[in-house]
Amino acid sequence: MASWKTITRRSFIVLGAAVVGGAAFGAYKVAEVPVNPLLPTPGATPLNPWVIINADGITVIAPRAEMGQGISTTLAALVAEELDVDWAQIRVLHGPPAQAYYNAGFVDRMSNEPDYILSKADNTPNAVLAALPKILSLQMTGGSTGAIGGFHQMRLAGAGAREALKAAAAKRLGVSPDTLKTEAGTVIGEKTFTYAELAEEAVTMVPADIALRDPSTWRFVGKAMPRLDMVAKSTGTETFGIDITLPGMKFATVRMNPKRGGPMTSFDPAAALALPGVDQVIGLGSGIAVVANNTWSAMQAAALVDIQWGPADYPADTAAMLARIEAAFATAPDSRLRDDGDVEAELAKGDVIEAEYRIPFLAHAAMEPLNATAWVKSDGAVEVWCGNQAPILTRDAIATALRTDSAKVTLHTPPMGGGFGGRTDPVPAIFAARVAAAMPDTPIKVTWSREEDMTQDYYRPAAIARLSGRLDGGKATALWGRTAAPSATHSALGRLIGFAPPGPDRATVEGGFDQPYGLPNYRYDGHLADLKVPLGFWRSVGNSMNAFFLESFIDELADAAKTDPLQFRLDLMGDTHAPSVTLLETVRDMSGWDTLKRPGFGRGVAFCYSFGTPVAEVLEVQDTPAGIRLTRAWIACDPGLAMDPSIIEAQMTGGMVYGLSAAVQGAISFADQQVVELNFPDYDPLRMHTTPSFEVKILQNNGTFGHIGGAGEPGTPPAAPALANALFDLTGTRARELPLNRTFNFMA
Repeated sequence: MASWKTITRRSFIVLGAAVVGGAAFGAYKVAEVPVNPLLPTPGATPLNPWVIINADGITVIAPRAEMGQGISTTLAALVAEELDVDWAQIRVLHGPPAQAYYNAGFVDRMSNEPDYILSKADNTPNAVLAALPKILSLQMTGGSTGAIGGFHQMRLAGAGAREALKAAAAKRLGVSPDTLKTEAGTVIGEKTFTYAELAEEAVTMVPADIALRDPSTWRFVGKAMPRLDMVAKSTGTETFGIDITLPGMKFATVRMNPKRGGPMTSFDPAAALALPGVDQVIGLGSGIAVVANNTWSAMQAAALVDIQWGPADYPADTAAMLARIEAAFATAPDSRLRDDGDVEAELAKGDVIEAEYRIPFLAHAAMEPLNATAWVKSDGAVEVWCGNQAPILTRDAIATALRTDSAKVTLHTPPMGGGFGGRTDPVPAIFAARVAAAMPDTPIKVTWSREEDMTQDYYRPAAIARLSGRLDGGKATALWGRTAAPSATHSALGRLIGFAPPGPDRATVEGGFDQPYGLPNYRYDGHLADLKVPLGFWRSVGNSMNAFFLESFIDELADAAKTDPLQFRLDLMGDTHAPSVTLLETVRDMSGWDTLKRPGFGRGVAFCYSFGTPVAEVLEVQDTPAGIRLTRAWIACDPGLAMDPSIIEAQMTGGMVYGLSAAVQGAISFADQQVVELNFPDYDPLRMHTTPSFEVKILQNNGTFGHIGGAGEPGTPPAAPALANALFDLTGTRARELPLNRTFNFMA
């Protein structure tokens, strides 16, 4: 068993008071324990950061937001494993805004070292870096870090509670805790006690030394567990943010300047106020909110408000924006995070292969539109229900907007109908709070129309890449990649926290500079474009851009070398990263890559190592009279420790579908400074009949034991290049621009 000698008694926050027969336990492996955010209230079991025990069972407080990725189930399994309870005894709640719920997994995102190199190193992080997520109160869900950050925290929480309960039982029986065992929510000795019977005594009896279960004894971790949210979501009884209902509630919507960042110069609400059921039209500076007795009336009325808009601070249309991005190539690189060998000398030898690729802006387009419910009470208390990926940031933004203290704001984080990075910004919660402040003591639910959701998004950047390479004897000897794009990091962090960290912008080049290709001469540059379109973090961030650029170009090099594209990749990474080699060999065998190609079909392969997880994908396409059809897809991934294979499989297929949807037909374009695509008919995802069938294989060779790669995002980056490469195999036409429906005719 692993013994955590560094954990002291004061490292465990336990709440001494017990109400209605319950108690709570929590653990932190940190130098200084954050304050317990959950205090007892009359008539309720006191909640503390991690585990609640009462007569009804075990409630796990999940520190990460549930957006469909299954993180609440994975985190609960870690607690249940150590606590010795049955799966049916477990429930999950999302934690409130609190430093205690900082995401330790963000340490893995604080280095510019390629992940494939980090995975081979000792997984003990730098002490200073390890403290940063706590110091900065990074209670955030993102970067595919949920399971990484929770792996030790949640196990310690369960183990601490288990040993405290044993100590309480041992005291009653007058024996040593070592003589007792735990099973199915009971402590067993000469007499058997339920956890609920012992909880009140146990809260003061957490031992100084906690031993974690040996992995060989795990019952839940590493298994496909029934998801804890499965029944509610399957039966339509889950309560998403958009489902919140409160007594006396009013309903609202917003209409904001479509020229993003521009002001509202005037508005006339007369026509809207004349509609039955409309209560108020509220000016919000950059737009208006309409409050009515139902959401539909509010939306109808909002369309009638006569508004004059001021201009935005960016070019008028997409062509002008791309010209601004292209101009960035003439500026000095912001980053050069890889510069192996002497690229310029090798390319100077001649026979250089060059290509330019372009991709558009993209929206998040979650199925649940933006929404938030707020209630500003007469005593100054504020209560808000809003799906979000950053509770502390959201709570504090509400307080700032209302000029009140954060302690007066209670923020609830319900499950979300999709996030993809788009629920990081606190905008819905801020606007809902401002609207509710105009109508004190009245709960207000604000719901964005789909059109407002699309046009007020924070987009994935458009980008242009130029790649140059050289072959010698059929082998690649040099590659120089250059990506030009506005910075999503600078845009998002400047908006969220007021500044962007100094240094090179990794997100602009990730997926390009950090891949395990062992070329002797390999350089990758990032050029930042001066373009003020509002940007945000989109699923897999920069990897979604650069994987398309790099993996398309690798295919072009393979074609020029007259070499099989999958074998070409294997040759490039053969001496660099063995788990990635095994991964490519696995997807080769899964897809029958080496068998005779079928007439009328094409196949493409792509690879990307992102968020700690290498992923290789093969996609098959078919030429049909109705258009090109995506038929079959094979995915091999290696996250290291696979804590729940069924969730990882779901995330890999979902991530690939998300990437394929964008690759086939996703694009946000601008005209007269306004977004053109307003709804799903203009920004359509793949449908069931246009989605390929999937086969997924999960390997566990990557890194030393305890290495945990992400699952939510790594399936997305290889999707677009796998499709583009398959289309080349099918048609002989090389597409260097997304979306691909501008070049090919797909089945509708």
